[in-house]
Amino acid sequence: MYLTVYISIALFIFGIYMIAIEQLKFPTLQTSKYAITFYTQGKVKKQSKLEIFLDDLAGRLAQILKINEYKRNQILTKLKMAEINKSPEKFMAENIIKSILPVILAIPISFIFPIVFPVAVIIAIATYFKGLGSLDEDIREVREKIEYEIPRFTRDIAEYLKSDRNILLMLERYKNTAGEHLKRELEITIADMKTGNWERALTRFEARIQSPMLSDVIRGLIAVTRGDDSQFYFQILAHDFKVLELERLKAEAMKRPSQIKKYSFILLGSMLLMYIVIIGIAIMQSMEGMFL
Repeated sequence: MYLTVYISIALFIFGIYMIAIEQLKFPTLQTSKYAITFYTQGKVKKQSKLEIFLDDLAGRLAQILKINEYKRNQILTKLKMAEINKSPEKFMAENIIKSILPVILAIPISFIFPIVFPVAVIIAIATYFKGLGSLDEDIREVREKIEYEIPRFTRDIAEYLKSDRNILLMLERYKNTAGEHLKRELEITIADMKTGNWERALTRFEARIQSPMLSDVIRGLIAVTRGDDSQFYFQILAHDFKVLELERLKAEAMKRPSQIKKYSFILLGSMLLMYIVIIGIAIMQSMEGMFL
């Protein structure tokens, strides 16, 4: 009975796959695999046949998916900041497909176990919102990595302003020693400054990161471009950021004793176990001598 059900489910899924290939004019999985390998030059991890099929399906759905201009620009900004090379339509299409996949798989099973379908719907809703939240999580990680560098970036600006006021040269110099994420944003900002208005380029830099710490730095840089003497401002800002940096380091140091304590207990347990085994072997050997 159950074998017949499993075979029916497998044939149902295979039938949907064959109809999708024929009606939507999907390329074969082997063709898609070769295309991905060619365009990424092998830099992307090896994908399974299911991942390739879902990627093709998302590409088709992205062509007919409509997103309003405001939401599209918002998602596009987030994708660029998270360093995800996808269009907003493709991102939303992938999220939709991942969400409805549990429902599609639950349809044939629900004829036998009806409770499966509402559970699948709940999973689909949770998967959809989790997919949207994952983008914000990626952005938060990138923002945190950039904020770790801002104290050093601010100190460098304060030192540079003592001898020169050319912000573009200062950014180009700092870019060579910046971290991966901040370096990428500086490259975009420098190119923007070279081709347009400096103040607008800095404002766009601030809008992309949306960090309160960076906003304070950008405010001072814009003042410099307007001709203000912001040397004292950056000295105060560098001092404040140094205090924040020390507080963050102390917070991280406070977390380590609990981790050290955990490994200390493991080490203590291992040593006790070793002694117990040695004592046990000695007792067994002495008992064998008593009975001989």
